[in-house]
Amino acid sequence: MPIQSLNPATGQLLRSFDALTPEQLESKLALAAQAAVTYPLEPLGQRAFWMRRLAIQLENDADDLAALMTAEMGKTLRSARAEVLKCAAGCRYYAANADSFLAPEPIESEHAQSYVRYDPLGVVLAVMPWNFPLWQVFRFLAPALMAGNIGLLKHASNVPQCALAIEALVRRAGFPRGVFQTLLIEARQVEAVLADKRVAAVTVTGSEAAGRAIAAQAGWLIKKSVLELGGSDPFIVLPSADLDAAVTNAVQARLINNGQSCIAAKRFLVHTAIYDEFETRFVAAMQATVVGDPMRETTELGPMAMPSAVSALVTQVQAAVAAGGRLLCGGRPGFGENAVDTSAVPGCFFPPTVIAGVPRDAAVAKEETFGPLAMLFRVEDVEDAIELANDTPFGLGASCWTNDPEEQERLAEGIQAGCVFFNAPVASDPRLPFGGIKHSGYGRELSSAGMREFLNAKTVVVEGVASPADQPSLFEHPEPEPLPAMAPPMEPFLERDPDLLPLRSHSIFGRSRGSE
Repeated sequence: MPIQSLNPATGQLLRSFDALTPEQLESKLALAAQAAVTYPLEPLGQRAFWMRRLAIQLENDADDLAALMTAEMGKTLRSARAEVLKCAAGCRYYAANADSFLAPEPIESEHAQSYVRYDPLGVVLAVMPWNFPLWQVFRFLAPALMAGNIGLLKHASNVPQCALAIEALVRRAGFPRGVFQTLLIEARQVEAVLADKRVAAVTVTGSEAAGRAIAAQAGWLIKKSVLELGGSDPFIVLPSADLDAAVTNAVQARLINNGQSCIAAKRFLVHTAIYDEFETRFVAAMQATVVGDPMRETTELGPMAMPSAVSALVTQVQAAVAAGGRLLCGGRPGFGENAVDTSAVPGCFFPPTVIAGVPRDAAVAKEETFGPLAMLFRVEDVEDAIELANDTPFGLGASCWTNDPEEQERLAEGIQAGCVFFNAPVASDPRLPFGGIKHSGYGRELSSAGMREFLNAKTVVVEGVASPADQPSLFEHPEPEPLPAMAPPMEPFLERDPDLLPLRSHSIFGRSRGSE
């Protein structure tokens, strides 16, 4: 079955790729295994040099990479461009900080010397989603490669061009062949890849169902796994909050990435004393959102990524209304009332939708809603807000709006989530650990915590030798060659790597030659 790239705003077939044959897949696995032996021997300074060059590649190609993302999965061009630059920032962060993250840690003990060193696990399979086609990958890629691991990417099937572009960027930055490869395979082939003895670990970002299946297999194989799954994040607004800021950020927190983000605010829990005013202003702001062609700079909400996502959201809206919810705006597929361009195909568009009064015990009130659907709830006080916030299988993030220090402390303590943000929407940051609890997954991405997920913390004890101060550093590395102002051209890598030849047809890889 071909792997197809479709434009959700127009329905146009962009590209079609054949899945790897068993022989091609074996070749890539063998190359990864070979790289796992040689690449960790590269000095850390050299890895950092390549990682900084990768950041330069991203910055130089930001506009074209953004256009590619928008074409394949529909995010607005503005947000796509910001995503590319965030990836570059992540690369620079790990290039600058890997030295301290990986440095051996001395441990005081009765031994002459004892310390912990951090060694790479080897080949790590990354199963990634379509909603942030670059950032989801780079927040694994940057720490993994700096740590000396090898990456195999199984990206979502609707963003194959983004997946191939990432591999090309890594090669173009100078990383050795085999250090990072894209596997154009079907979902059913993931099981065989994970079972391969050359693969040491797996990281998954995606649905709860996908996470369960892969984690079960990884557990059976006794292979390390990290899961970043769904969320039903609460957005809590209490009387001491700046209501103007809360309303503005509530709209942004719900509609980020066309509403398709695991950390987007899904449930809006508003104190009864300010609920009516918040509802009125929030609904008006949602209705004022500019819907249309995601390639337009003025568009604020583009299409959902695929027709099936629209169908799923329709089902949830119907369930919410059937349970007793009041539909305040939106609710039907299409452009809504504030479209600026109706040349796109309405089948993948869904307008900003707000529903109030859904019973707390309704199933839809606890689910993840992946699209521009917001549900409003009244809460009586901080304790009521905490109880409702936690009344979901998920535990990814929470955004809380209050200027009361005691309320902030109680919310930070009481909310069951991987992160709690005050007076700001939830966001990922290379410097901060990211991940969830409960059905939102386990393990952490980003910061030093994310890097160490795929490292072996090896205890080393030495007796009968000179004191540690008299011994050479365990972490010395030569200075790399000077960093160039511009990245090297793509063509030499394409000439040597037939797997990347199809990429020539896209503008970010030089002049167009058509598909080969």
